[in-house]
Amino acid sequence: MNAYNITLIPGDGIGPEVTEATRRVLEATGVTFHWELAYAGAAAQDRFGTPTPDDLFESIRKNKVALKGPVTTPIGSGFRSVNVALRKELDLYACLRPCKIYPGAPTRFKDVNIVVVRENTEDLYSGIEFEKGKPETKRLLELVSETTGEVVRADSGVSLKVISETCSRRIVRFALNYARAHQRKKVTAVHKANIMKFSDGLFLATAREVAKDYPDIEFEDVIVDALCMQLVRNPSRFDVLVLPNLYGDIISDLCAGLVGGLGVAPGANLGNDIAVFEPIHGSAPKYAGQNKVNPIAMMLSGVMMLRHLGETKTADRLERAIAEVIAEGKNVTYDLKLNVANAQVVGTSQVADAVIKKLEESSNTKPN
Repeated sequence: MNAYNITLIPGDGIGPEVTEATRRVLEATGVTFHWELAYAGAAAQDRFGTPTPDDLFESIRKNKVALKGPVTTPIGSGFRSVNVALRKELDLYACLRPCKIYPGAPTRFKDVNIVVVRENTEDLYSGIEFEKGKPETKRLLELVSETTGEVVRADSGVSLKVISETCSRRIVRFALNYARAHQRKKVTAVHKANIMKFSDGLFLATAREVAKDYPDIEFEDVIVDALCMQLVRNPSRFDVLVLPNLYGDIISDLCAGLVGGLGVAPGANLGNDIAVFEPIHGSAPKYAGQNKVNPIAMMLSGVMMLRHLGETKTADRLERAIAEVIAEGKNVTYDLKLNVANAQVVGTSQVADAVIKKLEESSNTKPN
């Protein structure tokens, strides 16, 4: 039996709790893991004086696969996003976020199974920003005025929206290859090219060109605001969505809402030879240490990791166990209850206990 070396990043806030629950259920599958602990975010800042210590990158590069809990990103101040730093430094250019309905999850819909493919390295998340009042910002605003004739207010902060043909081409090709490999029928490119003709316009033109190489996959494009309206009216018409970074971040949360919330929304960040698996929800520090939050999104990220490792049957078995726990509704957290006021809910560790029990039952069941 194979043994896998995995970088384990607990994160902060609720991260350590959902990570521990996921570690337990993964080990209960019978697959052997050698976990190498690494730190990121506020936990690393407190311990090492930086949210992204060198040991973190060294461990991921060595092991090629990481399982990561959520980390805190300060709003408006403090250190920059750890997630953005990881994706850029390791060139994890594809963010894969499946949004699938599991019976028992609170949702108004019945037939949603959308995969969001998000470009991960550029767009407004490229980290190229100019702070209000800085000399370099003044120079930039003067350049804009000289070259375009447009006057930008002197008290502006500026973030650059960077869209390249290279990154657009590889993310669209990733989405089309994913669709082909997983028997998906349609890929929809999402953009705002009617307004941002030289950035989103480049993304769209590149997507249309790449799609010509995949005649077996239906291809369409849709403007991002129209997509939002269509998703909440008839989400089942969409299959695989491919989007620039910012739209991908926003739309993946919308799609998670369609299937029951962020508590059932896993994710993966993929490069050519490195993969980091994590839920798409945040670190919710106000709930830290309360054994309250839903670990299922993190567990489903573990399912994605198993499939990446080639442990397909084990991944299917774990996903079935998770789905059974959701469907029964007896051992789930408050966010998976339609009527929270009168619901009987359990905590993070108890969800893990229930999933492990399902795994044990499946192992003990023999065919007649």
